Amino acid sequence: MSRIVVALLWLLHWLPLSLQAPIGRAIGLLLYLIIAPRRRVVHTNLRLCFPELPEAERRALAREHFALAGRSLVERGLAWFAPAERIRRLVRIEGEARLRQLVDARQPVILLTPHFLGLDLGGTRMAISFDCVSVYARQRDAVIDRWLFHGRSRFGSQVLLRRDESIRASIKAMKEIRPFYYLPDMDNGPDDSIFVPFFGVQAATLSALPRLAKLGGAVVVPCFTRMLPGGQGYVVELGEPWADFPGSSVEADTRRMNACIEEAIGTKHHELIVDRRHAIYRAIEMAEKDDIVVILGKGHENYQILKDKTIHFDDKEEARAAVAAKLAKKN
Repeated sequence: MSRIVVALLWLLHWLPLSLQAPIGRAIGLLLYLIIAPRRRVVHTNLRLCFPELPEAERRALAREHFALAGRSLVERGLAWFAPAERIRRLVRIEGEARLRQLVDARQPVILLTPHFLGLDLGGTRMAISFDCVSVYARQRDAVIDRWLFHGRSRFGSQVLLRRDESIRASIKAMKEIRPFYYLPDMDNGPDDSIFVPFFGVQAATLSALPRLAKLGGAVVVPCFTRMLPGGQGYVVELGEPWADFPGSSVEADTRRMNACIEEAIGTKHHELIVDRRHAIYRAIEMAEKDDIVVILGKGHENYQILKDKTIHFDDKEEARAAVAAKLAKKN
């Protein structure tokens, strides 16, 4: 079965991202319907993290999460098979010059990289520009394990460490000026974690980040990969290096890490869609019973002025067509 999955990902990776994206979304929404245990987990987590949101909005977020998870699965074939030139086009890095300055100055760096859905393709893109070190969890399926390892190591000179390897290997690699692609948001239980708030809930949180930074003399740079709508690609956001880290308290430092991840999640309750028709259809698609969709910016105009021409475009016509298309799907 795993070989069939790999073969399908190889076939799909030849498609343009604008076609891969809706295929992945459809698979994800199907999984939302049929995998009830995972659906309940997502609903519970959203209820804990965003109690202020209406239930309808949380359900819409849950469906969107599954749709993007489907995209992440389908588009993983790009990380495994696509040439570097294509990945460079699809995944841009914001703040790359800042990280390059740190590397050129021989400054060890920890890239604080939580488990966002674009993680794998973002890591592959980073590997094209930088020789990094990261921790690799072996997979039970030997075929999937081999291809995951291949996807994370096929560009440059990457160091992949097993989870059971000592912290000393991570420190050594960082001191060789390999940015550490560090995934902090894992629950290893009370032995390796401390309980600090995450969206107001006491959560077992790895407290290794301040110790790694201190032992490696490293600065911490937030690193978030965002999936853009449709075929627009991905963006890896590299933030400013943290000042005054680590501090005097491991608990305070771990709280700071969680607060950083919270902010990255909480500030992105929107989608950027540059095509106006696509944006109207997407808004109508997401709308639930009793929701109000507000379309701003054009008023009474029934045209759009492009670079070299003027075309007919009426928001009211597009909204009616989007509603009709949505109703047709239900029927």
